[in-house]
Amino acid sequence: MSVPAPPPPAARAGVPMENLTPRQIVHELDKHVVGQGPAKRAVAIALRNRWRRQQLPADLAEEIVPKNILMIGPTGVGKTEIARRLAKLVNAPFLKVEATKFTEVGYVGRDVESIIRDLMELGLAAVRAEMRETVREEASRRAEERLLQLLVPATPRPAPVTVPAADASAPQQDELKSTREKFRDLLRAGRLEDRSIELEVEDTSTQSFEMFTLQGVEEVGVNLKDLMPGLFGRRQRKQMPVREAREALAQQEAEKLIDRHQLAEEARRRVEHAGIVFLDEIDKIAGREAGRGPDVSREGVQRDLLPIVEGTTVSTKHGMVRTDHILFIGAGAFHVSRPSDMIPELQGRFPIRVELDALNEQDFVRILTEPQSSLTRQYRELLSTEGLSVEFTEDAVAELARIAVEVNTRTENIGARRLYTITERVLEEVSFEAPSMAGVRLEIDAGYVRRALAGIVEDQDLSRYVL
Repeated sequence: MSVPAPPPPAARAGVPMENLTPRQIVHELDKHVVGQGPAKRAVAIALRNRWRRQQLPADLAEEIVPKNILMIGPTGVGKTEIARRLAKLVNAPFLKVEATKFTEVGYVGRDVESIIRDLMELGLAAVRAEMRETVREEASRRAEERLLQLLVPATPRPAPVTVPAADASAPQQDELKSTREKFRDLLRAGRLEDRSIELEVEDTSTQSFEMFTLQGVEEVGVNLKDLMPGLFGRRQRKQMPVREAREALAQQEAEKLIDRHQLAEEARRRVEHAGIVFLDEIDKIAGREAGRGPDVSREGVQRDLLPIVEGTTVSTKHGMVRTDHILFIGAGAFHVSRPSDMIPELQGRFPIRVELDALNEQDFVRILTEPQSSLTRQYRELLSTEGLSVEFTEDAVAELARIAVEVNTRTENIGARRLYTITERVLEEVSFEAPSMAGVRLEIDAGYVRRALAGIVEDQDLSRYVL
């Protein structure tokens, strides 16, 4: 059975790519991220340019590379969220990595090519999930047939002495078929969900080890069962209820229906032409000073990153992946270092630079109320599962924002993340007692916020640890 190719990323997201104008992309990002207009415009243009490139002749499209973006701004202002929401909008393979992880071992750290390998694995998982959806109906049908075979095995009964075996086979087959049809009705009616059956499943456990290479320490996954099949059993038998066996069998049948070659090709194509890599804390590896110590490591990582960002071919276990058209978004606070401290070659690979603004009190008010999944809505919905109705008044929201700004000013400025710590502290008692407050309607006002945080905000040493 051939599996139809998955639709283009934008079509799967529900919005045709040609309709995703920069203005519409910014509008979609506004639903989740407050402010930061220049950064949203920059990523919107980069995404639209991908569609524009696809409309050009192949020879010219090959020459047009994405204009990578460098986001400059303090922590907690929305850098990661903008990139993550952009990738989600078009269902593009997205990977966030900390640039500093490549300095943890020795002078170089982990092999930077692992970025592309990890991105390929994410792309493969996304495409596999889509292909499973296309064959779900057929896989479920096959899983049901296998369940019936397990529930009513075809074990022929001994034929009576007076009847030849050949003559008895037909009645036995009819009886088997009739019994299985009865069990099919019971199965579909959900009356066999708790019955235990023995099922043969694949042993998915794998062994891995770390290999020291010239680039550093790289974890290499090796399936020892393939190397020594006589020592490691490929399959094992397990007892499980029918409800679990149905899902396991459906997954097995779906894997049989999926074309592995088509899966790898589609994942590779999507990674190469729609992949987005978010390099966080890139300012931590900025530095070109010669000498000993971490400066050597920082420049070494930059030079290792350069060919990946510039465009190269990376070997993965699913094939060769080109990085020429992957969009790289670098981000950092750049409090100590500056973008000009990066080596010139890497600077040139991030031609678009946008500065994100620090958040003020009004921004915090908007963050608490405007986004689709705002913090106040999250808490309302969470507590409503206990039958507790919680409402935040306008003055409560304003008080939360004011305290967040005050604590950020007196201690470390962690941006909007401060709202999480403060709101959690305010609702700590309510969250604990919620199971016994079913049917209660609770209004959170400014006075409630102040009482919940009494003594903590005023005590600077205490607020450093609590808030």
